[in-house]
Amino acid sequence: MRDDMTLQQIAEGLPKSVLNASDKDLEGFQKIIEETIRLREGHRNLQKMIKSYSTSGIQRS
Repeated sequence: MRDDMTLQQIAEGLPKSVLNASDKDLEGFQKIIEETIRLREGHRNLQKMIKSYSTSGIQRS
């Protein structure tokens, strides 16, 4: 399993084009980041639900 990237690693990986982007471009990029975070949280919640269901299913058997 891979480790999560640190904020420093993300910042170091930003291309110059992002650093020099317009406000409009950055707003679009921000929306992508926000949606990515929501997707990640949803994925984690789904994993917890599946684990909980699997555990309860085993106990019922």
